[in-house]
Amino acid sequence: MEKQNPQPVCGQEALLLLNCVTESPYDSEKCIRFLQSLRECVLSKKVNKFVIPSQEHASEGAGPATKPPS
Repeated sequence: MEKQNPQPVCGQEALLLLNCVTESPYDSEKCIRFLQSLRECVLSKKVNKFVIPSQEHASEGAGPATKPPS
């Protein structure tokens, strides 16, 4: 059985926004839609902040987004 990495909280929305701002020509309306989608996601999932894990912390289970403790 293959081990699957969990999907980061709001990771897809963040990735779409980041890739949008790198496109040429820049489509601000499209990027604003992705920004709104990311904002809705972080509000609904109660994300406090995003973290880019370093190589050494990746094996310790450090995640790219955090939620407040339940």
